[in-house]
Amino acid sequence: MSETGKEHLDFLRTIVAEDLESGKHASVATRFPPEPNGYLHVGHAKSICLNFGIAKQFGGTCNLRFDDTNPTKEEQEYVDSIQADVRWLGFSWDDRMYFASDYFEKLYEFAEILIQKGLAYVDDQTAEEIREARGTLTEPGIDSPYRDRSVDENLQLFRRMRAGDFPDGARVLRAKIDMTSPNIVMRDPTLYRIRHASHHRTGDAWCIYPMYDFTHCISDALEHITHSICTLEFENNRELYDWVLDNLPVPARPRQYEFARLNLTYVVVSKRRLIQLVTEGHVTGWDDPRMPTIQGLRRRGYTPEAIRLFAERIGVARAANTVEIEMLEACLREDLNDRAPRAMGVLRPVKVVITNYPEEQEEAFECANHPEKPEMGTRKIPFSRELYIERDDFREVPPKGYHRLSPGKEVRLRHAYYVTCTGVVKDEATGEVTEIHCTYDPATKGGWSDDGRKVKGTIHWVSARHAAWAEVRLYDRLFTKPDPMDVEEGKDFKDYINPNALETVHNCPVEPSLAQMHPEQFFQFERLGYFVADRREHGPDRLVFNRSVGLRDSWAKQEKKGA
Repeated sequence: MSETGKEHLDFLRTIVAEDLESGKHASVATRFPPEPNGYLHVGHAKSICLNFGIAKQFGGTCNLRFDDTNPTKEEQEYVDSIQADVRWLGFSWDDRMYFASDYFEKLYEFAEILIQKGLAYVDDQTAEEIREARGTLTEPGIDSPYRDRSVDENLQLFRRMRAGDFPDGARVLRAKIDMTSPNIVMRDPTLYRIRHASHHRTGDAWCIYPMYDFTHCISDALEHITHSICTLEFENNRELYDWVLDNLPVPARPRQYEFARLNLTYVVVSKRRLIQLVTEGHVTGWDDPRMPTIQGLRRRGYTPEAIRLFAERIGVARAANTVEIEMLEACLREDLNDRAPRAMGVLRPVKVVITNYPEEQEEAFECANHPEKPEMGTRKIPFSRELYIERDDFREVPPKGYHRLSPGKEVRLRHAYYVTCTGVVKDEATGEVTEIHCTYDPATKGGWSDDGRKVKGTIHWVSARHAAWAEVRLYDRLFTKPDPMDVEEGKDFKDYINPNALETVHNCPVEPSLAQMHPEQFFQFERLGYFVADRREHGPDRLVFNRSVGLRDSWAKQEKKGA
């Protein structure tokens, strides 16, 4: 590849291109290695797009591998959801799905090799004692009193650990490296711990389980991974990654490369904190549309195309940075604006009676499903004497610059006629307008006038006689603070949960064509935003639509106004 060509690659793709060009690798092999202890979130989506994307771009392969070394937190439910998420994003691992548990016997053999080489020992100290003896960034660690056990004693103890002779926490296997290393990770890290827990795949076959840092690099080597790509928090662990592989007879020698994880405003992507939101009932589950999980984004109405576009736009950086959520929302708008069919629905209805329209008459208007895409076809929208419009589209006393309906004012009903307000009916007790009376001009059929007169206001509507009725969920950002983890003293990140992140509006009249929508079909409510039929609860007997994103960034307006 020419130097000019490399200028258009991010730093990781440049490394891959150079390795292939130099002959260091005949082909590229990456992997996506999630732990099956929770649902994937938008940060994982970036990693999925990166690992699978690099493999596809350079004609290589990408494995899906589950790092399932902690049986107390892992479940088959998470394994299934992760596979579904990767497929939904548009990627395939073909027949290359692996589990760290596939390698448990081989990992154990490698651990014994380290013991035999004098590079690992069994430590009887408690976790707290090990932690205290590890030292600090400015002070070296202290050798364990069990560090100089003989090879034979260590082998015997390690085998007894496997046999189940000791309780949880009684002993661990540690690497014997350097307790004075400036890299704390290298101060005799734990390789195995005792955990009498049933594993979701291996059952009760094991009561000792390898640590992630020991498992991950060996799994990469066994799968002949060339480029082990991970986020920056593993940068200090790279030295241990290399140490393990340099001291074992592994069949391949992968290299680790780090990139900046995705930090997104108004979002938390800590799995531990997402679990809190679910278990404490702040959201309805992992797929709650307010959640930044891939399942939540999908239910909210995000498309795989929009998420892949987002991953491409934000790029890959070496240094940590924070991306504004507006970029994610803009990618969804860009995708849906091009593909979403249009429809009309009213969220907060008030009735309009067209007094000079015959009571029993009705007609239908042929309307384009997309104003710029004739290939998307048309639909018929029924029209009758009584309609519903948005309550906000009428003002009895209009403010300056108000171009919608008000007494004596003429507006265009989208696709239909010009109408003029002639009066209102009010609730005697509250004074609230309950009905608006109008007259229509039959000469303006289709919403246009032959006499050249123009109206500034165009509003949407639904025929009362033909309306389908829907439940509409208006979702917003889950947190009110751009960085929910930047907590004030005495507060918790959950104190910044947005109380208005969900508003459920019942009995919304929508045009009848929407009654044919299937779960996960998306569309644009004209003037209101992009919506999707809920993938869990929407059906022919219950129409449930979720707002995916507004037509424009309303938060930017709010923040500007607040400033």
